[in-house]
Amino acid sequence: MLVLVAPGQGAQTPGFLAPWLELPGAAERLAAWSETAGLDLARLGTQADADEIRDTKVAQPLLVAAGLLSAAALDVTPDAVAGHSVGEITAAVLAGVLPDSDAMTFVAARGRAMAEAAAVTETGMSAVLGGDPEAVVAHLTALGLTPANINGAGQIVAAGTAAQLAALAENRPEGARVMPLKVAGAFHTTHMAPAVATLEALAPSLAVSDPKLPYVSNTDGQQVADGAEVVRRLVAQVSNPVRWDLCMETFKERGVTGIIEVSPGGTLVGLAKRALPGVRTLALKKPDDLDAARTLIAELGGSAGA
Repeated sequence: MLVLVAPGQGAQTPGFLAPWLELPGAAERLAAWSETAGLDLARLGTQADADEIRDTKVAQPLLVAAGLLSAAALDVTPDAVAGHSVGEITAAVLAGVLPDSDAMTFVAARGRAMAEAAAVTETGMSAVLGGDPEAVVAHLTALGLTPANINGAGQIVAAGTAAQLAALAENRPEGARVMPLKVAGAFHTTHMAPAVATLEALAPSLAVSDPKLPYVSNTDGQQVADGAEVVRRLVAQVSNPVRWDLCMETFKERGVTGIIEVSPGGTLVGLAKRALPGVRTLALKKPDDLDAARTLIAELGGSAGA
């Protein structure tokens, strides 16, 4: 059983889109998405530096574009799809819930609204690595922080104000390390409430269909079969925690044997290697990885281009 997964914000690196634009039709698709998003995605994905693509309103459309280009190049029908945070929008397109043009409209609005919400107060996120998960959550709560991403495999991401994160750095949970993340706000917390309102207003204009593939949600790790509910969750997710740990539990329960992470892959595959031993994984970083991905699909009993 193969799951195609899409990474969230922070996975982008300077120039990561360049090799994908060499594929037939990729530049034309990206040009159309650029017009929809109001951004020069080709320049941003090939020439912009780390600081420019760290900007939330830039990073989010770039990540969805990269995920869709790499998934199209792989050309496979997986047994299920899922995405981490903004990667859920990529997954929604792969599942047939949203057309790519509407997904780009949605993610561009999401990025702008989240950037505006993040500018109100100096906020950020830090990864807490190790420690007892329950004790870590209790420790974060005591500091006024939100466990915004519960990722499994010993990783919980804390979100809150700069002062709260500084207190966490000084007072770490027992047995844990703290690593500041290069993101521009406290995503998946109440700090993002204004962005939720923006997306609620946009949602009725989207062309929504029920998923054609099993779609596993960040909200609770469960499959969602109703397209309108998928979109409702995409909106609410902006200010609610990401439960990637529960998504991986669902993969385990359903007997997943292979996970391929679309571009810029690596983060979710890393979590799966620790949390799902025995599951074969592959990250699409460049088009050079496509042959290995197709080999993996064939060995799992699937077929590229299905």
